[in-house]
Amino acid sequence: MEHLSTRELPRLSWIDTLYSNFNYNTDGYEGDTAEDRKSQDGSETMPFIDESPTMSPHLCARGQDGEAISPTPPEGGDTEKGLEMKKLVLSGFLASEEIYINQLEALLLPMKPLKATATTSKPVLTMEQIDTIFFMIQDIFEIHKEFYDALSPNIQQWDEKVTVGHLFQKLASQLGVYKAFVDNYKMAVETAEKCSQANSQFQKISENLKVKGPKESKDCPTSATMEALLYKPIDRVTRSTLVLHDLLKHTPKDHPDFPLLQDALRISQNFLSSINEEIDPRRTAVTTPKGEVRQLVKDGFLVEVSEGTRKLRHVFLFTDLLLCAKMKKTAVGRHQQYECKWYIPLADLSFQTLDDTDSLPHVQTLPEHEIEEMKIKISSIKSDIQKEKKAQKAQSRNVDRLRKKMNEQESCLLLHSPTIPFRIHNKHGKSYLFLLSSDYERSEWRESIQKLQKKDPQTCVLSSVELQVLTGSCFKLRTVHNIPVTSNKDDEESPGLYGFLHVIVHKATGFKESANLYCTLEVDSFGYFVSKAKTRVFRDTTEPQWNEEFEIELEGSQCLRILCYEKCYDKTKLNKDDNEIVDKIMGKGQVQLDPQTVQSKNWHMDVIEMNGIKVEFSMKFTSRDLSLKRTPSKKQSGVFGVKISVVTKRERSKVPYIVRQCIEEVEKRGIDEVGIYRISGVATDIQALKAAFDANTKDILMMLSDMDINAIAGTLKLYFRELPEPLLTDRLYPAFMEGIALSDPAAKENCMMHLLRSLPDPNLITFLTLLEHLKRVAEKEPVNKMSLHNLATVFGPTLLRPSESEINKAHITLASDIWSHDVMAQVQVLLYYLQHPPISFAELKKNTLYFSTDV
Repeated sequence: MEHLSTRELPRLSWIDTLYSNFNYNTDGYEGDTAEDRKSQDGSETMPFIDESPTMSPHLCARGQDGEAISPTPPEGGDTEKGLEMKKLVLSGFLASEEIYINQLEALLLPMKPLKATATTSKPVLTMEQIDTIFFMIQDIFEIHKEFYDALSPNIQQWDEKVTVGHLFQKLASQLGVYKAFVDNYKMAVETAEKCSQANSQFQKISENLKVKGPKESKDCPTSATMEALLYKPIDRVTRSTLVLHDLLKHTPKDHPDFPLLQDALRISQNFLSSINEEIDPRRTAVTTPKGEVRQLVKDGFLVEVSEGTRKLRHVFLFTDLLLCAKMKKTAVGRHQQYECKWYIPLADLSFQTLDDTDSLPHVQTLPEHEIEEMKIKISSIKSDIQKEKKAQKAQSRNVDRLRKKMNEQESCLLLHSPTIPFRIHNKHGKSYLFLLSSDYERSEWRESIQKLQKKDPQTCVLSSVELQVLTGSCFKLRTVHNIPVTSNKDDEESPGLYGFLHVIVHKATGFKESANLYCTLEVDSFGYFVSKAKTRVFRDTTEPQWNEEFEIELEGSQCLRILCYEKCYDKTKLNKDDNEIVDKIMGKGQVQLDPQTVQSKNWHMDVIEMNGIKVEFSMKFTSRDLSLKRTPSKKQSGVFGVKISVVTKRERSKVPYIVRQCIEEVEKRGIDEVGIYRISGVATDIQALKAAFDANTKDILMMLSDMDINAIAGTLKLYFRELPEPLLTDRLYPAFMEGIALSDPAAKENCMMHLLRSLPDPNLITFLTLLEHLKRVAEKEPVNKMSLHNLATVFGPTLLRPSESEINKAHITLASDIWSHDVMAQVQVLLYYLQHPPISFAELKKNTLYFSTDV
């Protein structure tokens, strides 16, 4: 098969996609339009967009050397569970197979009448055109109809003796038909498009093909375009291969199906490998320079927005100019060099002014789920590196390969995570836009430039030779040598802290004039800084005393930053860059999170001095393995730490009162709050609310209406976190982990709905109530910045994290392992339900286990 470009055929990077941590969205009846398959550059891509949660990081379908490996089958004691999972996988696949057959049937329906007119005096299409457009569709239809008819009775009469391996083996052996279809695909689509343009009768036919719903469904036929349906076979082999992985995972090695399924998987993988893949060029890591010619004051990696796209730049601040450079690509072994993109003399440089009317250009932003997927991959690779190092026959080559993979992911995350704009101008009106990860960093760059500008630097114009010499010196003068990612760190360096940092911000002193003051707390996470907490505004004072405690989750963090702001209530002072009122930074500082100091059980008091201002704070750290523990409780009174069934029975309610009241209050006045559920509430307020709910205080509603909304959100999270058993139960936890790992969407749908049905009623109704609430919060994402992915990250571990006995069974020791494996899988489970169409309690209970039809 000759080499195919992306413009010739939708991208068939099946193998890469199959083994990456991405899932496949399902075939909707309506199909996709040609426009849906166009990427920004006009090239064609796979027509489905992955909006589903990723596969569990527990599962990896490639070995250390990158070769495909068979999934691990269940061990002895898990045989019964394995057979149940196998049945769920097959049921889901059979449902999707029925839809696929209906789609092929809809495609074939106009073929006979078109052929009948081809020999008349007024043909709609010629016989040659018909043969090209419908090439191999009849053969594919017959193969799958035969497969469906043979598989269906096996699932209806399911027991441990049922075998289906021979059916999948036969299906795989007929993949030659698909090879012929793929070779003809481009010609078929082009012919259909030309015929539509030339013949209005055929255009009407091809734009409105009717696809029947499943037999057991009352759904009316839906419409689909011919182009969308022609794509279905392209997608189907990948789907079948994913199902084979799932089936093998839940088939014991001694079962007669096992060798047959293995053979079918081998044939399918070989087929996919034989099809040309377009592989994206990988970003290579860049290193950086320091200054000494003119005297380099500051340098670092920043993300510049250039022509609407993000570019990683190395920016050098010299005593008299700012130079933006990029690393040149050089041959192996050649000395690395920088290329100057632009420079501005400091005498000609100015910042965005408040009365400017120009707005930000459109900037590429990655969807939240892709950012989360990068984090999952980074955490997983870190874990693999640790395991590789501990292996007796550890090979440095494998470690190097893993490090390279991690560097690619971390560099990409670094490029796409910053969102805070930092714009500068030259005297000719040309502006340059950088995106930074935190206000702290933006303030540092601005202050450094303004400090140099106070020395009244002279404007300068560099000749091409002078510019070349200056740019050439950057390599040896740089102070920042590597992109700030963990893959560039030495093994001896601290991996950072995983767990919870408790911080009390006590007070601040040193202000010369009264002001409205507050502090924010930032910690580093995956190479960039994230704002995690904010104190309340202390009005009109020179000595604010907050004494507010926050619990901040750390993800390999090494540094805590505190910024002190003066609150601006003047609505006219709007910053056009970020469309937010500008609060003035009064001071900022940071402390290293030294594990030796922080990891004691006692509070550690500290002071940060910032521009003459002192902020006093205390902190202590709880590691993730300790903080994740659920403690069994025999407590019957109160609501915290009491089984949900006990509380609802006592209250004679379907959903605990505390859950209903917190949700109501958040929806009343917190749904527009930036970072709701992510920003920590004050710990003392949360404890006061906890005590009030436990005591069933009469004035609880008054307390709620007066309390800071982040404290109410924190109380709701604490309630679920302190349940003696997770809301989604210990019993079903392993099944949720298995279900979210299924690759085939239909099987996953079957399994995940079945698991919800298996929950006790109080747990299920409470979960569905919370689910709809979180969806309503996410609807306000443009205002509150809380996407479904953010909310899943916050609530997933809280709702699923098993009790201590279950954690011990997992034998996970490394905190990073707990994060990368269990925690991320818990996030994915909740995300699956958040992205699912509304789930009705009554409908859920009414439906049977089999045949999910929403494929």
